[in-house]
Amino acid sequence: MYDCIIAGGGPAGLSAAVTLVQRGKAPLVVTGGETLLRRAERVDNYLGMPGMTGAEMMDAFARHAEALGVEVRAARVGNVMPFDGAFMVNADGDILEAKSVLLATGAARVKPIPGEAEYLGRGVSYCATCDGMLYRGRDVVVWGLAPDAPHEAAFLAGIGCRVTYIAAKQPDGLPDSVRFVPGRLQAVRGADMVTGVEAAGGVIGADGVFILRQSAPPDAILPGLACENGAVTVDRACRTNIPGVFAAGDLTGAPLQISKAVGEGLVAALSIVEYLDNKQQNV
Repeated sequence: MYDCIIAGGGPAGLSAAVTLVQRGKAPLVVTGGETLLRRAERVDNYLGMPGMTGAEMMDAFARHAEALGVEVRAARVGNVMPFDGAFMVNADGDILEAKSVLLATGAARVKPIPGEAEYLGRGVSYCATCDGMLYRGRDVVVWGLAPDAPHEAAFLAGIGCRVTYIAAKQPDGLPDSVRFVPGRLQAVRGADMVTGVEAAGGVIGADGVFILRQSAPPDAILPGLACENGAVTVDRACRTNIPGVFAAGDLTGAPLQISKAVGEGLVAALSIVEYLDNKQQNV
């Protein structure tokens, strides 16, 4: 069991990981893709490191964390589940355990489609390897927006689901057994449960819909998490409304700046250390 699983390998997540290691804790950074910073052409407003590209800055952050022995795992966090005083974290279908969780996945630039939020848990899922067995032998739709979406569609087909894959273009590696439909998902339809989706100018019947984005809305990853205007609500110690769960960086709202993310990562790490130490004393 890790002391903390950090969802996100950007400035906030790596800053927190460095501080946790320095305080004698064992964190795991789970990162599912390229950070927005890595795409920046030039960064001039981070103190002491002017004129760097975003990729150069991210590489410097990563080298620092690696030198301290921070463990990093390439995976996408599907959901977080409180369990018996700790947390179970689904990372691409592997269940990991941690005493605490830090959400540092960046700004949630996700606009739900009609019906998505209403049918979450009633046919809408963000993780095929988590929920796929519920739909064995049934019709499902995969909206492939993440690099690993074809792999998850293949998993669904392999366990006996009848899969329709929707994306702007057909990806490499999609099994012949998976029906491909070009376009985008426009809405989820249903009654008590999902009955289909609107896409490609028509309706496709389905019992389950897997919306596979690179990132999911934070309150979809962890139901009950307090959010406002798409940002996770935290106090000055970066604590969320769920004990043992913390948040830092762009995920907590403006300003969306590297300095703020790094600072919140530090604050969150110190709060996590305090939380873990208090918990240990009360055992």
